[in-house]
Amino acid sequence: MRMKGIDSSNLRSPAALARFSGVAIVALAVDLWTKSLAEMQLKFPPRSIRFIPGWIQFEYVENHGAVFGIGQGQRWLFIAVSVIAIGFVTWLFATSGRQRFYQVLLGVLLAGVLGNLYDRFNYGYVRDMIHALPGWENPFRRLYNTQEIFPWVFNVADSLLCVGVALMMIYSYFHSSHKDPPNEKTAPPAQTLQKQQ
Repeated sequence: MRMKGIDSSNLRSPAALARFSGVAIVALAVDLWTKSLAEMQLKFPPRSIRFIPGWIQFEYVENHGAVFGIGQGQRWLFIAVSVIAIGFVTWLFATSGRQRFYQVLLGVLLAGVLGNLYDRFNYGYVRDMIHALPGWENPFRRLYNTQEIFPWVFNVADSLLCVGVALMMIYSYFHSSHKDPPNEKTAPPAQTLQKQQ
């Protein structure tokens, strides 16, 4: 069965499903494990761990908004957007054909969406713990009024989303630029075009 725009063979292919759902399950498990670990080790009493001094620091933060703390308190809006995103990513998988690497990237994105959706649905906020470039002074204070150049704290799911989107853009660019030229058999011959004119 094939619906217009959707190749249902991907939804029935063990290999394609393994790439898509397998990556999503593993990445989601890592995200939820790191969140639970951060909550247990860093929340009470509040403390931070300098993993790589000046570069990476672990500290527990509860984010009631979206990325960069945008939209504080809009829990149900973000849940609705996440559900739509899950449907869209699944549709992209169904229409991905035999693009194996693309299916892996879609699994990465699905894990990122599910990881933060889990937190928002169960807790009403997202558990963050990764602080990059802690203490770096912000030379662009006129653009955004913060002391640090990167004051935001994020998690594994955020990283999966950012890296997944970036890799998808790169992949889509190179994949579209290396598509096969039109088939000469299907293109109308020049003589036929001239006769039609």
